[in-house]
Amino acid sequence: MVLRTIMVASASLLAIGASGAAQAQASGGDGAPSDQPPGGTQSSQSVSEDEIVVTGIRGSLRQAIEAKRQSDVVSDVITAEDIGKFPDKNAAEALQRIPGIVINREFGEGERVSLRGTAPNLTRTLLNGHAVATADWFILEQLAATRSFNYLTLPVDVVGQIDVYKSPQADVEEGGIGGTINVHTRNPLDLAPFVLTGSLQGAYTEKSDSLDPQASALISWKNEAETIGLLFGAVYQKRDIRRDGVEVLGYFTPAGAPAGTAQVPSLIGSALFQQERERYGANTTLQFRPSDQLEINLTGLYSHFGANNFNQNYLAWGSNALGGGGTLTNATVEDGTVVKGRITSAPGGRAVVYDAIDREAFAENWSADFDTVYRPTETSKIHLKLGYTKASGDTESQPFYEGGAPGAFDFNLTGRVPQVTFIGVDPTDPSDLAFDFASLHKITNDDKEKYAYLDFEQEVGWGPVRALSAGLKYTDHDRVTRFDATTYGGFFLPLLASGCGGPCTSPFFAGKPTPSNFLNDLAEPGTLTNFFQIDRKKLRNTFFALPAEVRARIPNPPENYSINEKAYGGYVMATLGQDGGKWSGNIGVRVIRTDQTSRGNIVGAAGPGAISNAFGDFIPVVVERSYTDVLPSANVKFDLSDQFVLRLGAGETMARPDFTDIVPRVSLNPGTLTADAGDPFVDPFRATTADVSLEWYPDRDTIVALALYYKDIESYIVNSTTQGIFPVQTATPNLSRCTPVAGSTDNLYNCVFDVNRRSNGGGGTNKGFEIQASRPVWGGFGVQANYTYSDASSSGGDPIPGNSKHSLNLTGYYENDWLSARLAYNYRSSFFINIDRATPLNQGSTESLDASINIDVIDNVTLTFDAVNLTNDKIFQYAGTQTRFRAMYDNGRQFYFGVRLRY
Repeated sequence: MVLRTIMVASASLLAIGASGAAQAQASGGDGAPSDQPPGGTQSSQSVSEDEIVVTGIRGSLRQAIEAKRQSDVVSDVITAEDIGKFPDKNAAEALQRIPGIVINREFGEGERVSLRGTAPNLTRTLLNGHAVATADWFILEQLAATRSFNYLTLPVDVVGQIDVYKSPQADVEEGGIGGTINVHTRNPLDLAPFVLTGSLQGAYTEKSDSLDPQASALISWKNEAETIGLLFGAVYQKRDIRRDGVEVLGYFTPAGAPAGTAQVPSLIGSALFQQERERYGANTTLQFRPSDQLEINLTGLYSHFGANNFNQNYLAWGSNALGGGGTLTNATVEDGTVVKGRITSAPGGRAVVYDAIDREAFAENWSADFDTVYRPTETSKIHLKLGYTKASGDTESQPFYEGGAPGAFDFNLTGRVPQVTFIGVDPTDPSDLAFDFASLHKITNDDKEKYAYLDFEQEVGWGPVRALSAGLKYTDHDRVTRFDATTYGGFFLPLLASGCGGPCTSPFFAGKPTPSNFLNDLAEPGTLTNFFQIDRKKLRNTFFALPAEVRARIPNPPENYSINEKAYGGYVMATLGQDGGKWSGNIGVRVIRTDQTSRGNIVGAAGPGAISNAFGDFIPVVVERSYTDVLPSANVKFDLSDQFVLRLGAGETMARPDFTDIVPRVSLNPGTLTADAGDPFVDPFRATTADVSLEWYPDRDTIVALALYYKDIESYIVNSTTQGIFPVQTATPNLSRCTPVAGSTDNLYNCVFDVNRRSNGGGGTNKGFEIQASRPVWGGFGVQANYTYSDASSSGGDPIPGNSKHSLNLTGYYENDWLSARLAYNYRSSFFINIDRATPLNQGSTESLDASINIDVIDNVTLTFDAVNLTNDKIFQYAGTQTRFRAMYDNGRQFYFGVRLRY
């Protein structure tokens, strides 16, 4: 597949280049901009007396090409030529068409972006030039507290343009090792005097067989003098999704087995994930320009992403069966993994477990911004930006059912997906399972920032120095994560006793069987495709009918923490250029001081300051630290001719660690004298970068470009084992590693623990190249293509999260006076995600084909059709080697159809 990808990319780009050369030769080869499309057609153009104005797909591409050509840095741009005409249903989906950017559709829709071989948390996202708060809907991401922006909370309808900065520039906000993405919303003074647009669509999701509504509207007005403008937009989207999956949740070595023993799958399950996605939001802009000297812009954005979901997983439980005295027989070992065999539990153990988790979840963003530009003279500018942004990502409640049973199962991992046959247990019969466990948790995340920026710019005309600029920055950022849990005995035992009108049983919660087409596109003969479902309504009603004191949730100390970061600093930058415009650029330095205060808990510790709750003893900890980053950068652009542009860029960048990495949390296990911890003294990711880009613009509609990049990353954040001393209370201390606390009479000891904690490990490099081309071809047809090669490696040999060695985008389009159509193919090679359940988690290559059609039936009325994942690509995940299966997910196809109106 990789060889095919490279061959297709090379052939496509050579064909586009040859087409561009042919047209340049036909027009005399002087590179003069040409508004006349190939073939002599006037397709999708409105003609005025002075010029031809290109609209539609080609108009959007022309704007993006022109913006890239005029930029002083290595960058790419996506533009929506008209309101509501952004090229994809989701901003992350649109960004994957940019060379160097890849996404992951783990739940069928792009959520985060990776740029130039780096993980999503190393890409910085800005909204109109300032930071935007982010929080997540999914519980694993909520607890991870990553800095990566979730684009599901940003309705694409509000976006006018997205700039992707790939080389650093002093006046661009710090925080992106991979790069910086700046999302621009629309301003009323940039639009026509009165604009009213709206769209109404139906969204059909194949896997869930669901048809749901999508609607958006925007109204914009400005007065005749263009001194005041007002814009308001709103969006509502609903979609019910379903994801079918087969999973192996980790591998383990049986206790007591000799070193080198093959690993056994921990849990093998068939998982049905269902979710009701509901997104609504609004944005507003008040723009005031009373004179050429003063402009004031007030903007606000609100977006809510409802993400209630229900996940059911019927699992063969190997680790519990073997850990509880069970046996493994008939084992077949391949590549250090037991891929076939029979596992039998002890009579009182568990070989089967069934988890059903109902999550009431959402993520939302608020942003308010005051932006003013004052020009005291024709050659000077003062820019002030004040604002506040906040995000919440919460699982408000999580009713959790778990049933289990002893027994045995045969398993086979050698097929496309695992096959499991249960012995002594019928997955369709709820009476075969005991009701083993229940909980009702709540996880909340709040992320907010206050910010102030003040910038000055003065044109100077000092030879090659055209202007000097300087800026000051202050931000105050808070991240708070809270995990409130019900205790095992305090919640589960009353539920067993009377929660169901008597003792609770698995049959009481049972509902209808799994859908008849569950796993149809994944299953092998022998894969579990049919089991009883939990009645979601009965589960929720039963749990919430319990008395309030039973449902009471208390803080779970390991996952309760907060981070405050105050950043002070600024930049100075010189804008450079030569008379005649043969070269331009900038050189500057950005200096940022970060004051960090982090709060967490040492769980399991005893002694002075310890607090007790139902989850045990813990000691609250507060740690303060500060660090400063000096980030020089330089960019220069050479116009080698009317057609060729050469760019060079170099600089230093940084990205702060994920919040969960810098929490002073420690979870102690006194029995084994081991612990797991964060580290508030972990340093940021820091890198030195170099960029080269050679670009050919034979006409206004064509670009062929080659970019090379190199990132020398100083240090990755990894897990390492160190030793630490903590006070614990124990009657059976390990005297070789524990000493009594002087004066203590309650078995208090200072013990040496082996602590697995986050730390700065070795560095590495990210290097590669990007080839891109965009070109109208003939008679309304055109093509875009790009290919990226990314080679990322660490000095310690660890895999680099988020890096796909190969990625390819091919887009073909056709456009005339009444029709525009686009077909977009995307390929991403395999990549490492992270360490999960103590083993690597990798994802196999993905490819997808998306399409869109717009038909102008009459003036200002357009019928629309979009399709996502026409190839019905599946998500395949594995643990380090593809012979060690982790998961395969089927999200199915999505179709959108409707009408767009404009007045």
